[in-house]
Amino acid sequence: MSKVKSVLFVCLGNICRSPTGEGVLLHSIKRQGLGSRCIVDSAGTSGYHVGQTADRRMQDSAARRGYSLLSRSRQLTHQDMLEFDLVIAMDRENRLGIESVNSQPLARIHLLSDFLDDSWPIDVPDPYYGGDAGFEEVLDMIEAACPNILSTLLEL
Repeated sequence: MSKVKSVLFVCLGNICRSPTGEGVLLHSIKRQGLGSRCIVDSAGTSGYHVGQTADRRMQDSAARRGYSLLSRSRQLTHQDMLEFDLVIAMDRENRLGIESVNSQPLARIHLLSDFLDDSWPIDVPDPYYGGDAGFEEVLDMIEAACPNILSTLLEL
């Protein structure tokens, strides 16, 4: 039996981008029958929205594509850096926030765009202050990255 692998998605408030990463990857894992082999979670570098569900607009966009965003916002902790095999930042600013919490080189920290080809932006844009198209763009990027994330996770 192989070791259970874990991945943590991280954005600023943990109500738009990172819970979407969590929901999309969980959907893929369940569809492939890998639920017993992988743990997926999400967190924010800030505590602005702790305890809240994903932004309603993000939930609606995800639901239209068949995804459920069920997690509640929480703030990234030092313990996360010790427990997760793979930590995925949605943008470079989030990566800096993660690195400030990571006092030990135990977690593998990546940008989501590390799992995409060069046709995608480096940073997943934060859709919070924009219109509906921003939520769809986030989903497009995450859907494109998830197969590579899952493959990387299973190879660890």
